[in-house]
Amino acid sequence: MIRAVRMMVTCHWSARRIQRYLDSDPAALLDPSEIRRLEAHLAQCDKCSTAAAEFRQINSALSRWALRRMPDRQSVSHMHDVVDRLVRGELQ
Repeated sequence: MIRAVRMMVTCHWSARRIQRYLDSDPAALLDPSEIRRLEAHLAQCDKCSTAAAEFRQINSALSRWALRRMPDRQSVSHMHDVVDRLVRGELQ
């Protein structure tokens, strides 16, 4: 019972730090002892290591999404003009 309560408290502590750990944000860095404690917990807790893996997947998807380029405004404007002309029946 004590072990289960200790694990629950550690999971709660870890959950509040996983994102900061993965982001390595200089404004919210974990200190070395927190990093060691979190890494030890992630190595033994499936629930928290799964959460960390999900955060990594989200971060990866967001960085790929951010690399996508939007079409330039001139091309979009040209396509609007073409569609408008098609609707008016000016183009066949």
